Amino acid sequence: MKEKLKKAFAPVVAYYRDLRPRNITSKKYNHLLLLLFWAVFGFMFLAVERLFPVWFPTRYGIDAYYSVVCAADAYIPFHESFVIPYYYWFAFLAVPAFYFGLWEPRAFRDFQWGIILTYTAAMVIYIIWPTKQDLRPEVFPRDNLLTTIAKNLYDFDTNTNVCPSIHVLGSLAVMFAGLHSRTLRGWGWKLVFILSTVWISMSTVFLKQHSLLDVIAAFGVGLVCYAIQFRLYPVLERRWLARRAKKDGMERAAVSEAPAAVITAEAAAIETSAAEPESDAPRSDGKSEGD
Repeated sequence: MKEKLKKAFAPVVAYYRDLRPRNITSKKYNHLLLLLFWAVFGFMFLAVERLFPVWFPTRYGIDAYYSVVCAADAYIPFHESFVIPYYYWFAFLAVPAFYFGLWEPRAFRDFQWGIILTYTAAMVIYIIWPTKQDLRPEVFPRDNLLTTIAKNLYDFDTNTNVCPSIHVLGSLAVMFAGLHSRTLRGWGWKLVFILSTVWISMSTVFLKQHSLLDVIAAFGVGLVCYAIQFRLYPVLERRWLARRAKKDGMERAAVSEAPAAVITAEAAAIETSAAEPESDAPRSDGKSEGD
């Protein structure tokens, strides 16, 4: 077992052996700096989740938050068993992030940029269009351990800033990074990413944490960010690299031609001076050379 772990972590040790604070901004290690976004997001989420509920009602009135609901929500029953996938979401984010960060930095970048794009978009939406939901049951249909967990969730988590769903956005970021992973390429892994995302998305509506509209909105935001990250950006990057390579090639060509141009110019200057007659510059005796 020890040998297996040693063999599994050997590439990680080799890759990060030279990591130092002074080179963390290098291309090899700068993906680790993307972790700083979690601190930024924590501050933003604290602001919209804890401070805005106090500030908005006093400034705009209690109706400043739009209640998100649709007809389909009435046909989705509450079921406490969905607290399992709801809390499984935390592991679904953390474990792939840990794996990608150690064994596949490229996929880690994909995951982190997916989080950055979607979560930032969600925060902007929460500020521009504050939302809430009033779907939580006042009385639980059953009394068991899972309903107790659900009740504690309701007590801790506010019912504001629900559209789009952060749970769904985070799951989509993991799924898209996983589907583009080079090390987890098997269909088994792809099914894990897809089914986990669907399971977590279902949990948000069956726990009455979100309306179905919140899930649909999250998929919309996630797909737009996916198009930007995995479709538009690679095209723009290739064009930029092509222009840069062309510019560098022209500069190298100009540098290589410069010595020849200088030699040619010097030779032409010598030939011109040789063809011209000597000047009548005054001599030290006061006479011209032609006298």
